[in-house]
Amino acid sequence: MPGLRSIVSAERLIEAWDDAVAVFERGVWRPEFQWPRALDVLDALRTDPHVRVTFLGDFTAEERADLAFEFTRAPVDEASRYPFRLVHFDLARFYGRGQLLDGFQERVMIPWRVFLASLGFTWQRCYPILFISTEGCSSTYHVDASHGLVLQIEGDKTFRSFRNPERFAPVDQCIDPGISSESPPAHSRSDVVTFRLGPQDMLWSPIFAPHWVTAESPIAMNLNIAHGALAHQGQLNPKERSLRAHWDANPSLPWQTDFRHIRY
Repeated sequence: MPGLRSIVSAERLIEAWDDAVAVFERGVWRPEFQWPRALDVLDALRTDPHVRVTFLGDFTAEERADLAFEFTRAPVDEASRYPFRLVHFDLARFYGRGQLLDGFQERVMIPWRVFLASLGFTWQRCYPILFISTEGCSSTYHVDASHGLVLQIEGDKTFRSFRNPERFAPVDQCIDPGISSESPPAHSRSDVVTFRLGPQDMLWSPIFAPHWVTAESPIAMNLNIAHGALAHQGQLNPKERSLRAHWDANPSLPWQTDFRHIRY
C-alpha cells in the first residue's frame, strides 16, 4: 500500500496512535489464531439474538421481512448471496471450549492487551466486533467513539476515510449529535484516502476518524478490536478528552454505548 500512512514498529504506534488512519504492518503485532471460515461464522451468527443484520437494496418493508425470515432458514451458501451487512458486538458468547471462537481470547485478545500494556497503554474497554458483508455492500458512513485495530480475515474490503478528517467530521459534531448516515457527505475524489484490505491486512483507525467500508468479494469478514478511553502514559487523545468532558456534563450518555449498533 505505497504512499499511505504506516505503523511499521511499536515505536511508531506510540507516536501515531492518536493521529490518522494508517496501515498496521504485520511485523508490529500479529495474532496467531486459526479463524473459522466466513460461511461457518455466518451460519453460527445469523440466528443469534444479538446479531444485527441489514439488507441493502431497494426493498419494501414486506420484502425486507421476507428476506430476514429466509436469511435464517436458507442453506448458508444461499444466505451468503443475499445483499447484507452483519455485525456482532458480543463475541464472548462464543469463546467457550468447542464453540465457534474457542481459543480466540487466549490467542488474540490476551496477547493484544499484553502487547499494548507493554508499550505503556491503558484502556477502559477493549473488545472485538465482527463484521460480515457481501459484495458491493457497504457499512454506514460514521465515526467511532473508540480507537480500532481492524483485522481483515477473509475476502477483501475497501476502507475509505478523508485526508482532512476534521473538515468533514469536526469534534463537536462527532460528540453531539454524532455522525452516521448511509452515504458520506459530498466530496471530491482527492478528499478520500482509500485502503484496500485483503486477508491478514490490518489497519489502525483512531477515534472519530470518519469512514465507510465496502465488501469487494462475494463474502468478506473482518474484526475490529475497539478501545475505549485508550491512553498512553496516562494521556488521552485530545478528541477523547473532549468526549469525556461532554460525558461528565451529561452523565447519562456513557451508559448508552450499548446502543452503538445503531450506526451499522
